[in-house]
Amino acid sequence: MRDDATAVDIHAGGIPTAVEIRPHMRLLHGMRRPANWLQLVRFGLVGALGFVINIAVYTLCVHALAIDYHAAAVAAWLVAVANNFVLNRHWTFDARGGRAHFQAMRFVTVSLVALAFSLLVLMAFVELAGIPKVPAQALAVAASMPLNFLGNKLWSFRSEPEGLAVLEL
Repeated sequence: MRDDATAVDIHAGGIPTAVEIRPHMRLLHGMRRPANWLQLVRFGLVGALGFVINIAVYTLCVHALAIDYHAAAVAAWLVAVANNFVLNRHWTFDARGGRAHFQAMRFVTVSLVALAFSLLVLMAFVELAGIPKVPAQALAVAASMPLNFLGNKLWSFRSEPEGLAVLEL
């Protein structure tokens, strides 16, 4: 699936050239495309299901199994990320044409970055703000969603293997 937010057709005297678009311009161009908004809605729905799975596993680990909340967050993340990869690959980004193991490695990398961010937010909420653990986990996971979406759209499931914002015309 081609991402039209990656490049703009510019023809300088009919000479093919590579055109790089600055990230903020790429974002503005991408925001004008209804398909990107639909993709964001699908990502949100998959994320909502992953969120429910994450919170359910986290709650089970913390309350029923008395596992430390740090380890419980990682266990909940592992279950949710497996679910989210399959749904995002097949439904949100329709990236079935790509190599699944390559996409999975990138998806896990993006998810690990989002997990690290989420854990920092979780610890701040629990230890500094005194928020109860389950609501703090919910807020931390929600805070990491934008980072997750952009990383997966622009890197994990992108259709151009060479680069993000370069297109030969």
